[in-house]
Amino acid sequence: MTSPRVRMVVLGLALTAGLASPAPAMAARSAAPSPTVEEQRLDKAVPQEILRRSGFDDVAPRLERELGDAHSYAQARRILVREGSALWRRAVDRAQGRGPAGGDLSRDDDRPLYWARLGMTREVRTWEPEFGLSDGQRASLLDQLERISRGQTDVRYPHGKKGIKRILVTGFDPFTLDRDIRISNPSGATALALDGTVIRTAEGPARIETVVFPVRWQDFGDGTVERTLRPYLKKVDLFTTVSQGRVGRFDVERTNGAWRGGFPDNDNIGRTETIPVSDPASQPQWTTTTLPYKEIVAADTGRFPVYDHTEVTEIPAGGTTAVVRPDGPTEGSTARAGGGGNYLSNEIAYRATLLRDRLGLHDTLPGGHVHTPVLEFGAGNTTEVTDPQFVRNRVDIIAQVRSIITVAADVTFRK
Repeated sequence: MTSPRVRMVVLGLALTAGLASPAPAMAARSAAPSPTVEEQRLDKAVPQEILRRSGFDDVAPRLERELGDAHSYAQARRILVREGSALWRRAVDRAQGRGPAGGDLSRDDDRPLYWARLGMTREVRTWEPEFGLSDGQRASLLDQLERISRGQTDVRYPHGKKGIKRILVTGFDPFTLDRDIRISNPSGATALALDGTVIRTAEGPARIETVVFPVRWQDFGDGTVERTLRPYLKKVDLFTTVSQGRVGRFDVERTNGAWRGGFPDNDNIGRTETIPVSDPASQPQWTTTTLPYKEIVAADTGRFPVYDHTEVTEIPAGGTTAVVRPDGPTEGSTARAGGGGNYLSNEIAYRATLLRDRLGLHDTLPGGHVHTPVLEFGAGNTTEVTDPQFVRNRVDIIAQVRSIITVAADVTFRK
């Protein structure tokens, strides 16, 4: 036993030593990453004008405030589900004439959704909450936000209503923004205009549901197309992927190729390789449309001509040099470009039709790819974010896609 005095001295020495020694290091926290190349374009004048003139300039600031009050990962996730869903529904409602326009930008414009979403993803990517956020948690939050704000979790077909056919349509974000940051993508605008709408076919009503995809190689390599479409392809009666293609014309792409041509995406990243898919040992070089292309081309669907586009680029069997084939691929050839080229429009067509075939639906599910005309500004407009000709072109393209889908539905549902 020690005396009280000795114990007090020992305690004092211990306290002194404790104060002098360094405190244990705090657990390392992952630093927030920098904005992506795509997100950095937000600070330019054109995106800010588009957001302001549509009223969507309040989206990212509201998310910033909401996240500032979040005290856990679970709470942050709930906020992103709510706000991401609200953004998609707001964009669809605006495009379809519901609620306030929010500004003088025409309602058919897809760009407010695109730039507002980037504002949201930048907030999440650079957010540093007090409770700490691991790299995996941040990636999960971003993935959730991307999917929900693109309508990928909002596909809602009616239950228990006999006689209503189901149609699935996909669109894309704007792209080539370093060439012209004002760009709008008519396929994305079409997705907003048609989501949840009903068309009348010769065999009765058909409900259209839509989703939008990013213009990024990595997302496609990670399986975003298959993850989104797989739950629905066995339930729908027709599908078409849609993207912007050539000037002044629509194309129904007959053949899709298993090749990435390397053109830079929205993050300025290129990929030159065979399209990466699951089970590459059974991967075909080519897939084909099952849309009724002859009837679509023959129909009067709008002011732009529509073509059955059959041209591909291939390396013939036993050869080493790529050649253009106007009438489609030859036996045993290697793909270098489908009818839709070798960018992400060809890739979504390839992935969607390959998924159709792997699900055993080639002979029963009409599906393929439609390329819209390039959306052009009026003559002489090199600086303004919109003009009457630009709006008219987009509205006419949207209407013609709807007509093309109606023709495809009329033909296939009669069979």
